[in-house]
Amino acid sequence: MIKGLAITPPVLGRISIGRVIEKNGIRLPQKDDQFTITTQIQERGGWLPHPRDEELRQSAKNNKIRTIPVRLLFNEADLNLRAEYSLFDRKSGRPLCVGNGEACQRLTASGTQSLPCPGPTLCDFGKGGLCKPYGRLNVKIGDDDDLGTFIFRTTGFNSIRTLAARLSYYQAVSGNRLAYLPLELRLRGKSTTQSHRAAIYYVDLTIREGLPLTEAIEQAQEAEKKVKEAGYDQAALEKAARRGFDNALFEHHEEEIAEIMDEFYPGASGQANGRADAALSQEANLVKIREIKARLTADSADGRTIG
Repeated sequence: MIKGLAITPPVLGRISIGRVIEKNGIRLPQKDDQFTITTQIQERGGWLPHPRDEELRQSAKNNKIRTIPVRLLFNEADLNLRAEYSLFDRKSGRPLCVGNGEACQRLTASGTQSLPCPGPTLCDFGKGGLCKPYGRLNVKIGDDDDLGTFIFRTTGFNSIRTLAARLSYYQAVSGNRLAYLPLELRLRGKSTTQSHRAAIYYVDLTIREGLPLTEAIEQAQEAEKKVKEAGYDQAALEKAARRGFDNALFEHHEEEIAEIMDEFYPGASGQANGRADAALSQEANLVKIREIKARLTADSADGRTIG
């Protein structure tokens, strides 16, 4: 296994409750009142929708996805949801400091250091809103891929706190059978003084609608028994997953950079994209100039003129 590379669950697509709009050439995050399920392919107009998105919309009220039936890959709550305080580099989008409120790993001029983590409100290094909670939740949608997952990434306190509580509670009451429970992601709304009474939306995880918890636990027990008889080793899967997560100091993927920049530094990625587009355009012009010069040289050598 390559050291320093976090080995994480295979990702088939993304789940979000927001989107990015472009205003005056700057990309800005905009919250939404519905789920969107996308592929991992991004074009200038945004992320391409996943086929699962259209499937769920067809049966959803007002064509808006407010619940998603899911299952989990692991019985351990913290393998399904990894949440940490994170500070990212404004230019590259790569992690500079990741902590849990007690200790952190921070990149410094002399290398990575283990330091105390007082949390974003008391940390001088992350002051000014640069350090935020950052959570990654992996869930399974459908039965097309036994180990493939869809990932929901969030910096929202409400989503992270609610998901962490639900996962911990369901793991406890089910007798450590999270991976076998029939669950659903559910969008909830609330308003606070901080939101100026406007509705804000966050993600919850519940037993599927219409199914009592006791019945869901019975189904989980039966499902566990069935896969064990087939030779499926859930404990070995979780051991391999934890080893993969621990293989690197930071969980980080290149495809996260655009989302991180949009969420942590609104507008920065749009400006960076604009600079990149300009650089590409300039490079394309240089290539054309070189091609024309090469043709002129070749034609001159052949004794021809261009008219």
